[in-house]
Amino acid sequence: MTPADLSAGQLALLALPILPNLWAIRHAMRHEFPGEREKYWWTLGAVFVPVLGGLAYLLFGLRRGKPAVGAK
Repeated sequence: MTPADLSAGQLALLALPILPNLWAIRHAMRHEFPGEREKYWWTLGAVFVPVLGGLAYLLFGLRRGKPAVGAK
């Protein structure tokens, strides 16, 4: 089975676990954290522990980040 054999709904279900990770990476890189290296640990967690890293960021890391100076 190749991606061309899948329906749009099946492709959406396959892409769904990727979205929290992409959002966590983007959000972490645009925010400042209390710890010196905390931003990098959150980013590494989202990259190397795909589904759990993104969910952990959404549950625990999201509120720790403050918007970076000069960020939109």
